[in-house]
Amino acid sequence: MEEEMVYKRDKNNLTEGSIIKSIIFLSVPIIIANLLQTAYQLIDTFWVGRVGATAVAAVSISFPILFLIISLGGGLGIAGTVLVAQYKGRNDKKNVDKVSEQTLLMMISVSVLLSVIGYFLAPLLINWMGAEPDVFVSAVSYLRISFIGLVFLFGYFVFQSLLRGFGDAKTPMYVVLITVLLNAVLDPLFIFGYGVFPAMGVAGAALATIITQGIAAVIGISILFTGKYGIHLKKENLKPDFSLIKRIFLLGFPTSIEQSMRAIGFTIMTVLIATFGTITLASYGIGMRIQSFVVIPALSLSIANSTLIGQNIGACKPKRASKITLISMAVGFVALTIIGILFFVFSEQICRIFIPNDPAVIQSSAMFLRIVSLFFGFIAVQMALFGTFRGAGHTTTTMVFSIFTILVQFISAFVLSKYTLLGELGLWWAFPISNLTGAAIVLFWFFKGSWKKGAAIEKIPECEIIEA
Repeated sequence: MEEEMVYKRDKNNLTEGSIIKSIIFLSVPIIIANLLQTAYQLIDTFWVGRVGATAVAAVSISFPILFLIISLGGGLGIAGTVLVAQYKGRNDKKNVDKVSEQTLLMMISVSVLLSVIGYFLAPLLINWMGAEPDVFVSAVSYLRISFIGLVFLFGYFVFQSLLRGFGDAKTPMYVVLITVLLNAVLDPLFIFGYGVFPAMGVAGAALATIITQGIAAVIGISILFTGKYGIHLKKENLKPDFSLIKRIFLLGFPTSIEQSMRAIGFTIMTVLIATFGTITLASYGIGMRIQSFVVIPALSLSIANSTLIGQNIGACKPKRASKITLISMAVGFVALTIIGILFFVFSEQICRIFIPNDPAVIQSSAMFLRIVSLFFGFIAVQMALFGTFRGAGHTTTTMVFSIFTILVQFISAFVLSKYTLLGELGLWWAFPISNLTGAAIVLFWFFKGSWKKGAAIEKIPECEIIEA
């Protein structure tokens, strides 16, 4: 029956069976979904680039603002992932559904509030970003349309986060595939116009995004209301439980801050690196673009870990949770180290793909890539452990560690580049230093074992979480 507290054993139960299979079962669809999301962004960039430099500038100057909003939505969604995973591990269907319903209410409410505020503040925000007069109007238009569509973006975040917490990463992947294909059609249609559709320029790109995100949100939320995928939302239960909403918000908000800090850290590093000139700045841009692709497998393992650890902590299996973490770290470390070695050997050839006709930038970016690539494995270690801590409910811990790592990176870059003979190379060495430092700290915290005691859901006497 639908209201039974205990699930029948199913493929989404990740508290038993082969750990390797569970990791692959979850992480591979997430990797594919993240790659599809990257393709989504590339398609937008491709078509907007055909409009002209002004259009590209309008989108570019809006991106940091939207990235902060996306970080907030993604972070709050993680709370749903963690709580659903822990209740799923406990086989508590009633609370899986209740948490899902309250997460949906919270996310929709936050998105509507941000949409209204963002719409009216868009001109002020674009002005603060220092937009040139010829870019200002297009940027405001793009940003306002994007803010109107936040309810759809956050609605999809709910669907994706809840199903992943339940152990289903394939269904969100299929929905992302639909949106990517649809966006590839709508982007040129709305940007350049055709038949009855007027050419809208950069505003058309924003409108195409809203439509595709809206379709994704409608499909996703409808799936949750059917109850056929393990989570069953019901209209009659969509009444706010403010104490639970507060708990969900406080669990997810630190992850929002953590993800936002990454954007802020990138901006601060860019300001520092810009003082070394155009070649160094261009090299940094190329190197970070390459690294963003490399990080996708590590990020996917981190997301998968949040679900795996959440379910096993909820099922009172801390030893299995520890074993999952160790295997996930090992898989990520080996995979990214192999990738790093390849990038080290073929650094110049890879960099030449991005900027084929500038030998100085190729040499500088290849040096950056050679310095950071052999330490890629430590990024995987750090991200795997972040996923573990989130899955156990320690989202504030990951936020603190993330901020600390960013500070180490900036301070190292500043000191090594400004006060040693390394100069520009000091900027690049700051990355492996921060990766090693971050990995060492999270490993220490992991082996300390206190993360196992912090379940996000209420404890019950017969299910006491103990140290392994």
